[in-house]
Amino acid sequence: AKGDPCSYVWIDTCCIDKTNNVELSEAINSKFRWYQNALVCLVHLADVSPGLRTKDMEDKVRESNWFKRGWTLQELLAPSHLQFFDQKWEFIFDREHRASLISEITRIDEEILIGVKKLGDACNAKKMSWASSRTTTRREDLAYCLLGIFDVNMPLLYGEGEKAFVRLQEEIIRQSGDLSIFAWGYNVPMVYENCGIFARSPVDFIGCS
Repeated sequence: AKGDPCSYVWIDTCCIDKTNNVELSEAINSKFRWYQNALVCLVHLADVSPGLRTKDMEDKVRESNWFKRGWTLQELLAPSHLQFFDQKWEFIFDREHRASLISEITRIDEEILIGVKKLGDACNAKKMSWASSRTTTRREDLAYCLLGIFDVNMPLLYGEGEKAFVRLQEEIIRQSGDLSIFAWGYNVPMVYENCGIFARSPVDFIGCS
């Protein structure tokens, strides 16, 4: 970071006072915009060993936990410039030069990763599918980590469980005419009983990629 003309560095894991509900809510609702406005976003792949040959490095990247976390989805999509580093903080690649590999891992269109297409060019169901194989420590965060990707805002209510994801979908349909949000369960061999019109989690969109 010192090599870039940066006046400030922001690190989400230590720059948010999580004991302050107002600050936490503002940060979560603003994160995506902060990443968009950043000069560069640095990704530390702590489980990718240094000094690997290209094929071995790519295999390790495919297995990295960074691509399985819900919160890192917006970190992948929002910044204009994204650089990846290995366990020893040695540069390995940037998003544009390994867009095909990242697309293979995440099922996100390569054109979106390199900036040829905008995030808004993808329908709501497809965007939900990108989060279908990701997890968060708290159930509510499966909804909150997607706020910026769908360009919506809503208050945080930790303790509400799956209701957070329902509220997210309600906010999405208030601001979007894209009816693909109701395509959850498409191409998925599951039986749904006693369900309303909304999905219960992003995994319900796994067949919409």
